[in-house]
Amino acid sequence: MPEAANSGDSCDVIVVGAGNAALCAALSAQEQGARVVVLERAPEEESGGNSRFTAGAIRVAYRGVDDLRELMPDLTEAEIAQTDFGTYTEDQFFDDMFRVTRNRTDPVLCEILVRRSFETLKWLRGKGVRFQPIWGRQAFKVDGKFKFWGGLTVEAWGGGPGLVQAETEACRKRGVEIRYRSRAVKLLTDGFRVQGVQVRTPGRFYELRAPAVILASGGFQADAEWRTRYLGPGWELAKVRGTRFNTGDGIRMALEIGASPFGNWSGCHAVQWDFNAPEFGDLAVGDAFQKHSYPWGVLINANGRRFLDEGADFRNYTYAKYGRVVLEQPGNFAWQIFDRKVLHLLRDEYRIKQVTKVRADTLEELAQKLEGVDAQAFLEEIRRYNAAVRTDIPFNPNVKDGRRTEGLEINKSNWANTIDEPPFEAYQVGCGITFTFGGLRIDPETRVLDQDQEPIPGLYACGELVGGIFYFNYPGGSGLINGAVFGKIAGATAVADLRRNA
Repeated sequence: MPEAANSGDSCDVIVVGAGNAALCAALSAQEQGARVVVLERAPEEESGGNSRFTAGAIRVAYRGVDDLRELMPDLTEAEIAQTDFGTYTEDQFFDDMFRVTRNRTDPVLCEILVRRSFETLKWLRGKGVRFQPIWGRQAFKVDGKFKFWGGLTVEAWGGGPGLVQAETEACRKRGVEIRYRSRAVKLLTDGFRVQGVQVRTPGRFYELRAPAVILASGGFQADAEWRTRYLGPGWELAKVRGTRFNTGDGIRMALEIGASPFGNWSGCHAVQWDFNAPEFGDLAVGDAFQKHSYPWGVLINANGRRFLDEGADFRNYTYAKYGRVVLEQPGNFAWQIFDRKVLHLLRDEYRIKQVTKVRADTLEELAQKLEGVDAQAFLEEIRRYNAAVRTDIPFNPNVKDGRRTEGLEINKSNWANTIDEPPFEAYQVGCGITFTFGGLRIDPETRVLDQDQEPIPGLYACGELVGGIFYFNYPGGSGLINGAVFGKIAGATAVADLRRNA
């Protein structure tokens, strides 16, 4: 490594954070010849931000199996023969982004995200990151053949932990220095241009100087006060799915020097999460506290009533918004109810030891075991629901099958099965927040803009702390590709600007 990068005094590019977006930015800047230092607030064993807590699903536009082979050359002929991968075109990706964000996603940033998704994963593959199909979570076997649904086909090898490990190893192999337990607390400026950061470690404060700083330290979801301030009352009660270290440091530092806030500050990605999960994410469990098979059953609140359309769309397009709906229920919880007909469809996360679960052979027995629920109201609700199911329409978990209810206050649009075959299982869920949608305003090259919407010289941002991309909801797997696409751009832009201003 060059002496300047090791000295604790200066380097070319500082990257704040060590998750997927940050490490992509570091790899990109190094690729352009920069001396890069990554500052990670967490200790090494908890490093990687939210990326390490994900299952590793990555949404990418592809035209067919030949594109997927470029990303996953390990695919065998036998695997290809028994799988219908379908296609997921750029137009489909655009449609999903605009639909789930209610047409509010920034069109310029969205176009960059979609258009560069495939080339960015190819770039990561060239850095040693491996990918594989999401066999177990996004494809069901029908007539001997796996069929993928919902536009989500690719995941990082080893999930989120595997992705972070591969990107970390790629950085180290290329001479990028990563400093753990190193929290950036303040941006250094000359009143106009960013010149580095003030760093706090367990033993000291020091200044690290660089003409370019890339902020990639995540949202503010791990700060209960910020959650309540921006998301609203009650959000201090949510559990944090991922890292305890994402408390908005990067956003705060940028706002302090005049950066423009942007995006859905009252919005977030929040899912159904085991009600008794710990306050923050547990790396030993990873994302398995989530409970995402709800489209196959019904959700019941403390009043014994259904309160949302479990089958409104594929899980990929509803899970990130339904955590908020559960948080708004009496007692901030719900129970997911299933019967024998669909138990074989439940995802692996339903089989972990740390699960809040009850099981019964009759609905009456189940009603007594649903803690906090009005038992009689529950039984009456299930009776009404069962009577409303269109059993004449075939059930098919691979498509929006139109098997619905009719005549209910809240109908179920797809995958409606009667709850009448024992054994019955129920899982208690609360709200688990993943990341916040509000953040900093950037230009298409990831330069952070000030409140006059002019670039702040030397400051760049990527990943979850960028606002304007996600509103209300998000398509599953688009968080990691967002971090990778804009991380790659941020590293390249930072170095190009250094050369231009040299």
